[in-house]
Amino acid sequence: MIRKPSEMPSLLLRIIADVETEVVEYKAAKQNYDFEDIGKYFSALSNEANLRKAECGWLFFGISNDRQIKGTAYRKESQTPSVGLRRLKHEIAQYTNNGMTFEEIYEFEVDGKRVIAFQIPAGSFATPTTWHGIPWSRENESLVEMPKFKLDAIYGQSRPDWSRQIAYEANLDDLDPEAVSFACSKFVEKFGESQPAVRSLDEESILSKMALVIHGHVSNAALVLLGKPESSVFLGGIEPRITWTLYASDGSTMAYEHFEPPFILQVDRILGKIRNEKYRFFDREETLFPTEAHRYSPEVIRELLHNAIAHQDFRMSGKINVLEYEDKLVFKNEGTFIPETIENALASGYKPPYYRNPLLSSAMNKTGMMDRNAIGIRNVFDIQRNRLLPMPTYDLSEIGRVAVTLYGTVLNEDYSRLLASNRNLDLVTVLLLDLVQKGLPVTKEQSRLLHEQGLVRGRYPKLTVSAEVAAATGAHSEYVRNKGVDNSVFKELILELLRVRPCSRAEIIAGLDHALPADLTAKQKGDHVSYLLQSLRKAGRITNAGSTSAAEWHIVE
Repeated sequence: MIRKPSEMPSLLLRIIADVETEVVEYKAAKQNYDFEDIGKYFSALSNEANLRKAECGWLFFGISNDRQIKGTAYRKESQTPSVGLRRLKHEIAQYTNNGMTFEEIYEFEVDGKRVIAFQIPAGSFATPTTWHGIPWSRENESLVEMPKFKLDAIYGQSRPDWSRQIAYEANLDDLDPEAVSFACSKFVEKFGESQPAVRSLDEESILSKMALVIHGHVSNAALVLLGKPESSVFLGGIEPRITWTLYASDGSTMAYEHFEPPFILQVDRILGKIRNEKYRFFDREETLFPTEAHRYSPEVIRELLHNAIAHQDFRMSGKINVLEYEDKLVFKNEGTFIPETIENALASGYKPPYYRNPLLSSAMNKTGMMDRNAIGIRNVFDIQRNRLLPMPTYDLSEIGRVAVTLYGTVLNEDYSRLLASNRNLDLVTVLLLDLVQKGLPVTKEQSRLLHEQGLVRGRYPKLTVSAEVAAATGAHSEYVRNKGVDNSVFKELILELLRVRPCSRAEIIAGLDHALPADLTAKQKGDHVSYLLQSLRKAGRITNAGSTSAAEWHIVE
């Protein structure tokens, strides 16, 4: 809002009287002030106003840091001072993104002393204001390049929380009584000792504390977690659903079942569908008695399934899939992978920049369904490693979808003995070895680390497990030849081939032949590679030059 010049003296006095905020800056600027610093303050105050939902930021010249009005001669030497100040608008716009500049520059007097007030607009939605391409912010009395957490907060403005939206046509009667009771009991169980007062709250009050009910209105998150199946009608055409599908060894569908809200009760029912038989394997050389264990840890299933719910992009109107095969489970949900890479997610101290459904994630945390300290994925890898099982495989090749494969048996008992006898291997090293075992690529630096430990041999990128490890995994190659590997693995192998040089279809088939199932005919191998190439092309990962069989394929970097 543009002010009248006559309003400015009283506005300044009101601002001075308030406690200093991050959207106001005072500078004496007795004679002049550095142009670059003005630009940095423009960026910083614009960004701070954006983050604090303020109308604008203010930069005052002629006022000392202790808020004493001293007066300024900035650009006063011009015969027409107002023209000089107006020119500053154009000068600033040259170096900000989107040509942003001052909303207005006011020149006025207070007690006979000249003051200049620069009115700085709040930054654009989901876009930080930059000066020479760099976003700045305030840090107490200092100017600093904007830290990551503030950048994430601004970029996160483009991600409205669908789960927090109010389903105005729904009410408390549309929630499942059993689900509400269960959620409230879990909340009290978690917080009752540290906050004894919650034990005396009624159910509606507890739902309000979890923000599932906001000012008496039911949120979308409440309908997903606690809603009756028919309550999905209040979600504007979105139908939350989890589908479990059981496949036979030949890939045919044996059984399936759909699960509607309330998801807080359905997750245990889905767990009950999964065939979690026990199997036996030898993990120690000094005994003739095998170890007996379930194929899948319920804790791992819980983590992956709950993550799929919390990070599902419900706006895409897709469903969460739990696919059960003979020797593995696959969890699929709609939405991009927020950490971007699995290496980021496993890094020590990693914190996600945002949550896709903050309110839903918070409610799931308050009922004990998931952890919000970003350690859930790492726990899954640790549990699999401790159970001597292959690491989960994250397939991020489909844009806007995450697929996680969880293996339910060891690939080879000798390989399990290797992990059992080398408990000192850190998780990152185990993960890298697992990638090599599956034929997935690693970076040059990762290859160097494995070579230094004597765990792999061969020249990059064609690595194989070294003789020491190969002795413990002799049956692995036969396993791959008989069972084949996931399409995600083949796609990574194709990309790795093309990173070295462009290849024809025939060269790619030859490069993958060692990993393709042994029982495929030459035509079937060719057809499968053609399918993989077209899939990667449609995803924008590769492109081809020419239309004949001799056409070369190139990677799109």
